[in-house]
Amino acid sequence: MKPFFAELLVLPILLPLLTGALLVLINERHHKLKFVINQVSCLLLLALACWLLWLTDGPATGENILVFLAANWAAPFGIVLIGDRLSTLFMLLAALLANCALIFSYSRWARLGVHFHTLFQLLLMGINGALLTGDLFNLFVFFEVMLAASYGLLLHGYNITRIRAGMQYIVVNLLASVFFLLGIALVYAAAGSLNFADLALKIPQLSDSERQLLHTAAAMLAVAFLTKSAMWPLGFWLPTTYSAASPPVTAMLVLLTKIGVYIILRLSYLWFGDNAGASAHFGDQMLLIGGLLTLAFGAIGLLASQDSGRIASYSAVISSGTLLALIGYSEHLTLSAMLFYLISSTLAVAAFVLLTELIERIYTPADSVFALSMEFFAPEEEKHESAGVAIPAAMAFLGLTFAACALIISGLPPLSGFIAKFSILHQLLQSRNDMASWLFLLLLMLAGLTAIISLMRFGVRSFWTAQSSQSPRLKLSEAGPVSLLLVLCIGMAVLAGPSHTLLERVADDLQQTERYIEQVLATKAVSKESL
Repeated sequence: MKPFFAELLVLPILLPLLTGALLVLINERHHKLKFVINQVSCLLLLALACWLLWLTDGPATGENILVFLAANWAAPFGIVLIGDRLSTLFMLLAALLANCALIFSYSRWARLGVHFHTLFQLLLMGINGALLTGDLFNLFVFFEVMLAASYGLLLHGYNITRIRAGMQYIVVNLLASVFFLLGIALVYAAAGSLNFADLALKIPQLSDSERQLLHTAAAMLAVAFLTKSAMWPLGFWLPTTYSAASPPVTAMLVLLTKIGVYIILRLSYLWFGDNAGASAHFGDQMLLIGGLLTLAFGAIGLLASQDSGRIASYSAVISSGTLLALIGYSEHLTLSAMLFYLISSTLAVAAFVLLTELIERIYTPADSVFALSMEFFAPEEEKHESAGVAIPAAMAFLGLTFAACALIISGLPPLSGFIAKFSILHQLLQSRNDMASWLFLLLLMLAGLTAIISLMRFGVRSFWTAQSSQSPRLKLSEAGPVSLLLVLCIGMAVLAGPSHTLLERVADDLQQTERYIEQVLATKAVSKESL
């Protein structure tokens, strides 16, 4: 791949950094100008992510992997940015969610506090850096940038509930960062390197004592990543945090849990894949067991949830549990189905989070979403002719979009959630016939059933039982992002064939670790003569 294209990898990090610095200098009174600058930057990131995915989605020869050597130092000694199909696909998902969340925040949430737009850009910088970095220490740096920005965004539009949830979120993530740093130190002590590709070469050659030290380091790193991925019991913070944050921030937090899943997926195949010698498939059983427990925990929590914030939270927990269990299942056949489910569930949960704020506008202050009207269930003694009641356009929009979210999250046909779960069930039955597979199938189906019950209960209480409901006023900047996210899910269902073909190429890249290692370590520094 030409060096010019590799240099594009610095833009997803540099662009939000410079934009965030510029936004700090603009007074909060000029909120429209700050929004425009932020939105233009997010749209540029979206275009850049599409371009990078197109560049990396070439022939699977290793040349489709972009490698940028920062400061012109070759790996494993210098800072390396690496773009392949997997990282650019996640960048595209992040850019799509960022644009939708930002547009949704324009009417209200972006104005409730200071430096919202700056923190938003720094969050994107941390996300893109974590997706593109090729070594552990810089992964830690970008993780901390991402987390520091999320702390400020969580407290944005602060109230007592957000402050309490924010303090819990900060403490949990600071403890996870301590495990992260300890894991980095032990990895370097065991293998003498922090570069992903270099470590993948060294791990099969480690002595027994070094291997034990590396496994200890991997366990510490797993604590940090699994805390962010919300695996039970490390993810106890998620329901409280998601429920307390503002809707656009919650939509971005849904994405942050998937960044933890991305890192686990990347390092599991790169360091502990089939070519890792005695370390092959290290931790897979723990990931499988933890994922299944998380799936069960999320299903129970979802069944017990009453308000929309908790429903969204436990839906995200179910999604994380399913993904972690599939990684631990360690079957190549399930990879493309897992990626399809990851994208579909992330978009659907984010859409549901944004939608619930609009649904809450149906009610007057005297209404309670959770108070069932007994009159609704009373039998009619007399039949009266009725000319019918016209459904306002806003109510029709809310009802249809809620139904679409419910279908996707619960995995019912005909939308992308059904295709994702059907693909997973099909691949599980095709791969191996053991107790773990059948338990996974049972829990996945039970989770879908609890989602149907919980979402149906919420829908009934929201749209049918409120006697003083009113047609809410919706703005295009609020309805548009929800519609776009759901249209993307519908598009995935309509174009399921091409989508799965692309994701199969992403899965093949992930399994062919030797191409990744060779391309990263073979990239040479640019000589002065060639400049």
